[in-house]
Amino acid sequence: MNLPAALFTPSWHAELELAYALRDGRTTPVQRRHLGPLRVQKHLYPEGPDVCQHIIVHPPGGIAGGDRLAIDVRVGEHAWAQLTSPGAAKWYRAAGPAYQSLDLRVAPGATLEWLPQETIVYSAAQAELSTRIELEGDARLLYWDIVALGRPAAGERFDAGHFQARLDIRRDGRPLWHERQRIIGDDGLLDSPIGLAGQPVFATLLATGEIDGEWIEACRELPSQVRGDLTQLPGLLVARCLASEALHARAWLIDLWRLLRPALLGRAAVSPRIWST
Repeated sequence: MNLPAALFTPSWHAELELAYALRDGRTTPVQRRHLGPLRVQKHLYPEGPDVCQHIIVHPPGGIAGGDRLAIDVRVGEHAWAQLTSPGAAKWYRAAGPAYQSLDLRVAPGATLEWLPQETIVYSAAQAELSTRIELEGDARLLYWDIVALGRPAAGERFDAGHFQARLDIRRDGRPLWHERQRIIGDDGLLDSPIGLAGQPVFATLLATGEIDGEWIEACRELPSQVRGDLTQLPGLLVARCLASEALHARAWLIDLWRLLRPALLGRAAVSPRIWST
């Protein structure tokens, strides 16, 4: 009997659960459970004991059709967790969708920095992402994401497949930010001036809190190779950009982070060493 090849295509189902608590002035990982190919490297303290840095690693190196990744993070009261990744997340072309879900909860007085490197969505990939963030009380968040559609350096345009993302941020159960994106390969929005304007990379930074106009102008005056801007909403700062390369978008976000971290989180920015490797 000849069966469809798709029935023999392997897929990865992976889960990662992390929890942090502040104990004697030190942010300590109190839960670290994984299932399948999702891990964190050893916990790092480049800024001192109150900020715990973890690097989330996905050993297969890419995400293909049928894969399901689920990450659950809990940051306890007054703890501070910073999460990043060692490199780009790659979503490969596939005959079926692949999924990623993030569930992040930050307790009163706690801080979460979610700072992954870029997501590269190959042409003909079917990427579906869902992120839910729950903030309690005066919890603080600094979050970004960078998405590159296709591989322009290799002459690949995002002309097939789809990228779909949902982001919900709530504070004490009330909506703070809600966004849905769906981009289909070769869609007119890829080149439209009301869409991506021919740029294959888009990025977003979201930070809780408010800054005055001088800080916003300082951010706008940063030299960059992107088309970007910032908006101050009640309790939330939003920064977005379009770029020709993921490296340009990432450099802009890092420069913003270096300015905004002291203003919003009261702490000077110390870049994770993994960003320089």
